[in-house]
Formats: sequence, C-alpha cells, structure tokens
Amino acid sequence: MIPVLIAVVAIVVLLLVFSGIYTDYLWYDSVDFSSVFSTMLLTQVLLFVVGAVLMIAIVGGNMVLAHRTRPMFGPGMFGAPQGADRYRVALDPHRRLVFLVGMGVLALFTGSSTSGQWRIWLQFVNRAPFDEKDAQFHLDLSFFVFTMPFLRMLLNFLFTAVILSILLAAVVHYLYGGFRISSPGGAHATRAARVHLSVLLGVFVLLKALAYWLDRYDLVFSARGFVHGASYTDVNAVLPGKGILAVIALICALIFFAGVVRPGGMFPGVAFGLLVLSAILIGSVYPALVEQFQVKPNQQGKEETFIARNIAATREAYGVQDAKVVQYQAQGTPPKDGAATDTTVSGVRLLDPALVAKTFQQKQRIRGFYDFPDPLDVDRYKDASGTVRDHVVGVRELTGPPGEQDNWINRHLVYTHGYGFVAAPGNEVDGEGLPAFDAKDMPVAGSLPASAGLKEPRVYFGEEGTDYVVVGGSPNKPMELDYPESAGTGQQDTSYTGKGGVPLGSFLNRVLYAMKYGEKNLLLSGDINDQSRILYDRNPAARVAKVAPFLTLDSDPYPAIVDGRIVWIVDGYTTSNEYPYSQSRSLGDMIKDTATNPRAITPQPRDQINYIRNSVKATVDAYDGTVTLYEWDSADPVLKVWEKAFPGLVKSKDRIGEQLKEHLRYPEDLFKVQRDILSRYHITDARSFYSGQDFWNVPDDPSPTEKNVKQPPYYLSVTMPGESTSSFSLTTTFVPKQGPNLAAFMAVKATPDGNGALQILRMPANTTISGPGQVQNTFANRFAGELNILGLGKAQILYGNLLTLPYAGGLVYVEPVYVQAPAGAGQEPYPILARVLVMFGDRVGSADTLEEALKQVFGGAQNPTTPNTPTTPQKPSTSDTGALSSVAAKAQQAFADAQKALSANPPDWQAYGEAQKALKQALDDLGKLQGGAAPAATPSPAAMASGSPSPGASASPSGPPVSATPSPAPSG
Repeated sequence: MIPVLIAVVAIVVLLLVFSGIYTDYLWYDSVDFSSVFSTMLLTQVLLFVVGAVLMIAIVGGNMVLAHRTRPMFGPGMFGAPQGADRYRVALDPHRRLVFLVGMGVLALFTGSSTSGQWRIWLQFVNRAPFDEKDAQFHLDLSFFVFTMPFLRMLLNFLFTAVILSILLAAVVHYLYGGFRISSPGGAHATRAARVHLSVLLGVFVLLKALAYWLDRYDLVFSARGFVHGASYTDVNAVLPGKGILAVIALICALIFFAGVVRPGGMFPGVAFGLLVLSAILIGSVYPALVEQFQVKPNQQGKEETFIARNIAATREAYGVQDAKVVQYQAQGTPPKDGAATDTTVSGVRLLDPALVAKTFQQKQRIRGFYDFPDPLDVDRYKDASGTVRDHVVGVRELTGPPGEQDNWINRHLVYTHGYGFVAAPGNEVDGEGLPAFDAKDMPVAGSLPASAGLKEPRVYFGEEGTDYVVVGGSPNKPMELDYPESAGTGQQDTSYTGKGGVPLGSFLNRVLYAMKYGEKNLLLSGDINDQSRILYDRNPAARVAKVAPFLTLDSDPYPAIVDGRIVWIVDGYTTSNEYPYSQSRSLGDMIKDTATNPRAITPQPRDQINYIRNSVKATVDAYDGTVTLYEWDSADPVLKVWEKAFPGLVKSKDRIGEQLKEHLRYPEDLFKVQRDILSRYHITDARSFYSGQDFWNVPDDPSPTEKNVKQPPYYLSVTMPGESTSSFSLTTTFVPKQGPNLAAFMAVKATPDGNGALQILRMPANTTISGPGQVQNTFANRFAGELNILGLGKAQILYGNLLTLPYAGGLVYVEPVYVQAPAGAGQEPYPILARVLVMFGDRVGSADTLEEALKQVFGGAQNPTTPNTPTTPQKPSTSDTGALSSVAAKAQQAFADAQKALSANPPDWQAYGEAQKALKQALDDLGKLQGGAAPAATPSPAAMASGSPSPGASASPSGPPVSATPSPAPSG
C-alpha cells in the first residue's frame, strides 16, 4: 500500500500545483498580461533548474568523487574496524536511494531559493545605465544597483555549494576509510582524500579572496561613519585592507592547492592561521584604531568630504535635489477684509475625510450592506459653473450580505458589486452642517457634471472586494443585486456584461476553481453556466501588484470619474536600496502617520530603501477590472530595466488621456518619504549638517486621541508666494528638532513632466512662529468657554484637520470643529460641522462660517491674543453672576433641546435648527457679558498640517453654507 499512497499523494499535490499555476495563467490572460505571467514563470523555472542542476553537479559530483577514490583495501586498512564501519555497513545497501533522495531534497531547496531571486536576475540581464558615476570608484551607478546584487547572489551560491561539498565529501571519505581520526596517532588520510579536500578548501579560500575584492565596492553602502556611504575610515583603512586581504587569501588558496603534491598539514594550517589573523588585524583591529584615534577626535573635518557625498547622493536618490527653499517671514499684517473675499483663503477645503466618512456612511450608505472607505479621498472636479473645486469623494462599495442572509449564493452570486460615486465640495455644507453632496444617491444624481456623464456606476472592483464573485450567468434572468428601488421593498437586479474575470464555461475551469477555493458549489450550482465569469483579486492595489510585481505601491488608491467610468488611480514606485552613498531608511517608518491606512494592500518586497521614484501611474477600471500602466518618470533607469524585461507592459506617458491627467496628483507616500528626508537634507553644507542644529522634525498630530504619531500631509489648493493662481498640492509643516515652534512649511504640486515642484517656506530663525501644537493650544484656551457649553451632556466635540496655508506674507491656520450626538439605541451618530476656527499671527477668530471667522481675524474687530500666551478668562463680578447663570441655563436648555431633536427617529432637523439658534444666541449673550467677542468652539489638538482630507464646510448646523469658491487647480 505504501507505493499506492505515495502515488495518490503525489497526484493530489501535482493537481493542486497545476490548478494554482493554470488559474494564475487564466487570471493574467483575463487582464491581457499573459506575457507577464510567462516571463515570470519561465524565469523562475530557468533559475530553479539551473540552480538545482549546478548545486547537484557540485555537491553530488564531489560526493561521487569521494566514493570512487575510496581506499581499495577497504575501511579497515588503518586498523581494527571502527564506528564508521558500522555506519557504512548499514548505509551501503541503500546508498543509491539515500543519495538520490538527498540530492532531490537539496535540489528542491536550492531551486526554490534561486527561483526566488528572479528580480535580481532580470535586473542584471536587462540593466540600463544611470549615466552617473559614484564618487569613490567612478563607476556607473548601474554597477551598484543592478550588477552588485547579482554578483553577491552568485558568490553566496558558490560559497554554499563549496561548504556543502567539503562537509559531505569529508563524511563520505570518513565512512569509506579515506581518513581516520584516532589517538594517539591523530588524523590519517589517504592521498586521494587529502588531495580532494585540499582542492575544495583551496576553492573556498579562493572564493573568499573574490569576496574580499567585491567587499571593496560594498563600502559605498557602509554605515560605519556619521552618515551612510564610505567614510574616512572606510576609504583610508578598510578599502586598502580589503585589497590586502584579497591578496593574502589568494596566496593561502595557492598553499591549499599545494596540498595536492605535498603531503602534511603544516602548510595548510599555516595558511589558515594567516588568513584568520590577517582578517582580525587588517579587517577589524586596524580600522577600529583609525576610527578611534584619528576620526573621532577630528570627526567634523575628517568626515566633511564624505558627508558632502552623502548629502548630494541622498538628495538625488530621493528626488529632492531641486527642492526650493525660500526665506519666509510669516509676520505679515492682516489685510482688512481681504481674506473673506479672497478665494485663496475663503475657498479653503474644510471637510475632513477622516471625520465625514461617518457622515457619508449615514447619509449615503442607503442600505446597511453598503459602506464607504474611512478615510475618504480628495480630488478636484469642476462644479456646475465650470470652476475647479476640491472635493471629498468615495464610492459606495458592498461589504457583503446581511448576517442572517449570509450564505454561499448571496455572498458570491447576488451581492456582487457596489454602486455609485459620491462627492461633496470641500468648502461647503448645507443648512444642517452636512456635506452638500453634488453627486449622490442610487442611481447617481446631483449637479456634478462628471457624475452626470457617468456611464457605468457599478463597482465590481474596489477596496472592499476581497472575496470572489461569480457574475453574468443569466442575462435574461438577472440575479445580481444592483440597487434598492426607491419605492417599496423591491430591488433592481442586473447581470454583468463586462469583459472582466475568467469564463467558467469550461468544465475544466470549474473543476480547477473548485479546487482553488475548496468549494463544491462551483461545480454543482445550476446558476453557473457557460456565460458565467469568476471575478477575484478585486482590490485595485492587489491587481496592480500582480501585474507589475516589481513596483512598490502607494497605500492610498483613490477613485475618479474618467471618460464616463469610475477608475481607481494607483501610484507605483520603483525603489532600491543599492544607490551609492544615499541614506537608507525604512519605508514603513517614513510613511507612518495618523492617516496611514492599515488595510492598504501594498506589498513591500524590501522595507529598507535609499532610492525611490514615482515612475508609474496605474489605473484599474471599477467595472471590468482592466489594469493600465502609464510611464510617468521616463528618465528612471530602474523603470527602463523593467520595461526591457516586460516589453509592452507600461504605456508611454503621451497616451494618458486629458481627463485622467486632470485627476493625477502628487502621491502621498512619496511626499511622506521626501519630507522625512528633507527634515535633515534641506541642509546642503556638510559642516552645518554635522552640527545638526538646524535639523527638523515632522510634528506629531496634536489631536488628543493620537500620541507620538506624525501628522499627515494634506491635499489642499494653495497659492504659494510669488504665484498668481492656486495649485492642488500636498502640504506639511516642520518643527525644530527640539521645540514646538514652526520651522518651515512645505508644499508640492504635480507637474506635467512627472516631477513635483517642491517648495519650502523657511521661517526666520530669530523669531518665534507658533507651531501646530501651539496653535492648537491657543485655540483650546481661547475658546474654552464655548466649547464646554457645546460639549454639555454626552455630545462629543471632534476636531478636523488644522490646515496651514501662506497668505499675505504670513500663515493662516484654519480648523473646523464638529459636534457628534451621543450614541443611542439603534442609532449611529455622525459629526456635523459646528464651528470654524481661524488664526493669523496673533489674531484668532471663531464663527459658524469660515467667512465670519475670517472677518473676525482680518476685519480688525478683535483684540489680538498672543498665541504663545494662553488667555486667562476674567472672573465675572458678583453683579454679573446672576446674568451668567441665566445665560448658562439657557444654553443648557438649548443644548438639551438639540439632543432631543437628534435622538428622535428620524431626527427632527427643524427642531434641531431652532435649538441651535437658541444656543447661538446664548453664546452671543455670554460673549457680551464676558466683554469680548462671542466665544467659539474650542478644538482640541487636531491635525494641523497643510491640507489633506480635511473638513470642508464652514457652517454650523444652523449656519449658512460657505459661499466662497476655491480658485481653479491646474491638472497634473
């Protein structure tokens, strides 16, 4: 029965392997990228075979040679039979079987290891020049990026093969009497065994000589010095030492080879001792002495040249060499009334995608089995008047059938897709403080021109699409839920007519997918027929990663309406950790902040990088899953390598359509990486860099719910100093290495050539400018009274992104404040915009609308409040105590009425609006009694950078919507 069981197991394993490979081929064929599959498969098979054959040839050949050169008089020639003889007697009858099984296992492990290095191999055989040379060896950078990894891989393979050969050949010689280890005579070996092992040891030492020579070039990645790259010690001690060690190893190899003609162990022993001693003295002790006694006492002077090399290489490798640093005083005088009408400020986007995601869910989810991503995304669209405005956008995706109806048919055949595109202008809310949706509902309605031209609103491929679905089975009798009907309890059904997915008409296909998913219903269901198609790997980032496995993907794919269809846009990066002299950093650490999406499917083959380019813009059609890759950085040598390896995979940049160009933006993860680098590498002078006194930090998110986590960058339409129009940009702030003050403001916009225009506004070093945490503290102290009233009861005060933008020679901070009702039985609370806070210089304002808050700050009616000196509220006099108590009671009653209106099912918005008016009147009366402007909501520390998904409207629930219109943002 044993052979039968082995055969059955082998057949099952082969079927599973075949089903996996063949279904992968069907998937690649369905997206018209079968050439990618064939290239990867053939490369991996070739490397598997070559690696396995070479390893067997080297190791197995040496074992066979050891066996054939065994002593003719047998194992006992050195004396009485020993323990080795007993092992030999037991092993010898099964020698061939043991050898074949052992070689098979070795071949499997070796082939698997070498096939996993297919990226290194393809980069080596398709290498392209950088046309730049390194500072030390004056070699083209392609040698370090593409050739060195292959040489290291090859050397490691040979080292492994030789070491295994020495060990296994020694075992065979020992078992068959080639040598004996006994006392008192010591080791005895036959001439054949001595010659064989001497040659193998000589080859090992010869490989060590090659390794020492190759190590010389690895010094450009050294971490020994003050920065990465060859340091003073590396160049003046380690580099010549490696050359000397290579020569010594070569001499020692010749000594080992001499063992072929000269018996005895003295010379090999001397050679081995010389090799070890020289490695310790020349390779370790001498560099340590140079470092300790020459470099450390004079490190600034000794390392200056090498720090300069690191600065130049790092700025080039991370694409920040052209970052423009501008001195900015940030002490401008507030222009009276100008900001309220200037669209640069009055049109700022306030809707916070991280907060209004709940509002989108409650107002536009329609049914419980739909959902929106959290956070939402930010994009630009033309409104009905033709003006480009920042929008908060999302698609209504399907999370799955209701729990009580969660069965295989509903999960995979009925609930198959999401529906619709939802958008709201970033700077506008309705009279209730909710987003003023201009694309909404099912079917899609609204005033947004792009949504009116939407030809296909169904979303079969999205961020929630992690399970497979079977679609398109019966066009005449559709069973896929499309959307609920507006009247009654019925539903509109549809049947998929797209080209996405793999056809299930073939019985073989159904069998293979039944095996792949372990699901017999794929074979037995009568609802699956010749017209059915199976859709899987439906996440946009996962699809791009599968089509282009050499790319590192941005963690935030975003949807856009392009040519009447919903498409996902995914930014792809080419990365490397082999760029000479560049500082190596963890990609995960650089992009981590409070906005990082933990669910993002972004395969990171290598977390440590020192080179990155946004080389590819990818799109995934939300209906049929079509993946399209466009070249974005045509000068990137790494991308050129992959274009040679996969011809036709990436389309040229000139094939990007005009509508798609309008929605391309500067990628968020790349910006996070570059701001991390520029926090130190904005300094280009080596001596100043060494002192480190002007290093910056990315500020922590000042929100009270986040501790010691970096603040995210924000998408925002910004007009930078010296420019006449606003641009859709990513913005961030910096604070000094030690201290909360503002050090710099940075913004970047995508440019048509694919390179971002980075600009840094550097604050004066001799003046204190409030940083994000200080501004948040000022808001909290200035408006504490009103905030306490707004937060009476169980209501929750939520603070949106604190946006920063340059204006009139200074900086304007804008932050929205939301109120969220307490959770009740059967209710899911969502935030409503209640206040907008504004600060410019030492002036602070709070109002129901952004326009009113700007008038408080720029209209000159408010007394200035020093940002760094929290305002201490004046204690009311005894005569005012009764009036204050009366006003507080009115405020409490108005708040209670508002909560009661919100708790109704459905909420009574008219009563809520009346309660808000009463609350506002009470707050106005309170402000008059306190002798100042009406107090405003007190935000707690919230995100305060530049402008990413951020709250958009500026009206409270009862206040009017913001009427200001943002300036148009150019595409690109």
